[in-house]
Amino acid sequence: MISEKQIEDTICQIYRDAAIVLGDDVKSALKNALDNEDEELAKLNISNILKNIELAEEKSLPMCQDTGLPIVFVKLGNVQVENLYEAIAKGVEKATATVPLRPNAVDPITRVNSGINVGSRVPIIDIELIDEDYVEFTIMPKGFGSENNNKLGMLLPADGVEGIKDFVVDSVLSAGGKPCPPMVVGVGIGGTSDMALKLGKKALLGTVGERNPDETLAEMETEILERINANGKGPMGLGGKTTALDVKILKMHTHTAGLPVGVVIQCWADRHATARLYDD
Repeated sequence: MISEKQIEDTICQIYRDAAIVLGDDVKSALKNALDNEDEELAKLNISNILKNIELAEEKSLPMCQDTGLPIVFVKLGNVQVENLYEAIAKGVEKATATVPLRPNAVDPITRVNSGINVGSRVPIIDIELIDEDYVEFTIMPKGFGSENNNKLGMLLPADGVEGIKDFVVDSVLSAGGKPCPPMVVGVGIGGTSDMALKLGKKALLGTVGERNPDETLAEMETEILERINANGKGPMGLGGKTTALDVKILKMHTHTAGLPVGVVIQCWADRHATARLYDD
């Protein structure tokens, strides 16, 4: 049995990790973007981002004041867990107090802040059943400077691949500098309206710089990324070669009459952290 306390402590730790330490894949992409830039303002913006990342790790402080709304992806295998939801919520509350994290969870009508990043249906938990001997937790703190620029397109099957690519590019470029580019773009294709956006979020968990093993999706990722960066909006929307660090796509089967496309935008702080717990 994996205890409630083990889960609570694990969630607290990976929330701390996600808020403070950016993945090597994202840091590498930012350094490459700096090397490829010609414009001085673009170089200055990326240099400041990299310095911010370095200071966050050095001082053990969150890399951004918006420490996000807690989204937790759970892969639940053939293990017994104690009070899963309560344990996750307690872990989020503990992280909020100890890291510390900015309390972001508010009632959507009254706007009253819970003060602990826990509230009605928050943390947001996605559970996937797997045939393994562990439970895996991935936390994605999702800031709303980027989240506010997500788009859902209920395209028609006749729109096809070109329609998908046009919709993603238009959605990203319409956001301008609001999501704090250079951004990472997650795209979900298929399913239903809600599943397309959920897939887009899951796509953001992929390694920045790695192409999709599906050849068709890999080609789409490459073309969309090139089109976004060719526009020249650049870091922070102030001009430059790198508006997006990467585009990540996931797909699933959908209804014969539909083609849902979810575009989920993440700022340069493509934050997430993962841990696995075993019965032993």
